[in-house]
Amino acid sequence: MTPAEPVAQAPSDEEYLADPWARHGWVLAAIWLVFLAFPALSVIERTGERPLLRAVALAGVLAFAGLYVWGFVRGQGALRCGWRRADLVIVFGSFLAGIAIMVALIPLIGPGAVGMAPFLASLAAFSFPARWPLPSVAAVVVFAALVLAVTDALREVWFLLFLPLAIGAFGLLLRRMTLSDERHQVMQRSLAVTAERDRVARDVHDVLGHSLTVVSLKADLAERLIDIDPERAKGELADIRSLTRQSLAEIRATVAGLRVARLADERDVAATALRDAGIEARLPEDGDVVDPAHRITMAWVLREAVTNVIRHSGARRVEVAWGPSWLEVSDDGRGLRGHKEGSGLTGVRERVAQAGGRIEVGEGLTGSAGPGTRVRVELP
Repeated sequence: MTPAEPVAQAPSDEEYLADPWARHGWVLAAIWLVFLAFPALSVIERTGERPLLRAVALAGVLAFAGLYVWGFVRGQGALRCGWRRADLVIVFGSFLAGIAIMVALIPLIGPGAVGMAPFLASLAAFSFPARWPLPSVAAVVVFAALVLAVTDALREVWFLLFLPLAIGAFGLLLRRMTLSDERHQVMQRSLAVTAERDRVARDVHDVLGHSLTVVSLKADLAERLIDIDPERAKGELADIRSLTRQSLAEIRATVAGLRVARLADERDVAATALRDAGIEARLPEDGDVVDPAHRITMAWVLREAVTNVIRHSGARRVEVAWGPSWLEVSDDGRGLRGHKEGSGLTGVRERVAQAGGRIEVGEGLTGSAGPGTRVRVELP
């Protein structure tokens, strides 16, 4: 009911009229007009045999009803679409004109004029711009009390003040709750956008980091083989072409949110990449032992772990093992040696955390390069 309440850049007429409140909000406001029957009955009773005065007074009640609906609808539309100068004039003009009509009817219907106060409180609470609703509702209640005091009816019908007070308080509370809910929704949408941005960044890193590492290795190998073994060099170039096309397809799928890694495929790709890098690898053959619910996460972890081994470890030997709910990759490289974790390992931690699992990083296979690194992932 309220969101960006300060005066905003004016929307176009098409945008304004497209808002449902600008076209149908009068229905909600018009429902309560039935309570104007009480001031109207007071007019009929007190005018007696003066038909002209009765007609003028009833016209004033009808004008009050029209002003209330007009101001209510324009205020609600402005709260959603942004305030325009015309909206401010109509909303505040309707409110002030309603007060004027109420004052004009006091000599004629006396305390019955207080029956218009709830509508003024509703208009102020629901349709005024920010910072105005609370003081305006308070002013309406005070004004209604003054009307009863002037007509010497305060002691007898003081309970009539309950209606503008209750409606105004309800409107202010509902407006505050609606504003809080809209802020919550904005925050939720912002968090969703951030999460999606992180997902795309993580997936793009996983796809490109692994693929470019393999492409670089194969390009170096093809360069060395081009003079001594042209046929094998052609095979490596063909692999590069195939890999780049596959990576392009994966990037497109990642951006579309459709990227799915398969454990068996990642195992084969890892074996090829490690072999091309001159790293002795021992990998399990049977991927069916892994719980199907964990295979996608395991595939991503395997891809990133092998990429890190090739790019950063300086290892000569790698051992991969897995079970129904765990995966372990160990190498005999230089180890972390106090270095901070890179974005790749951070992405692995995020994926594992999203799957409800945990990750351990420690020393791996002892080798000439150092203590090695062991990455173990356990999923529920």
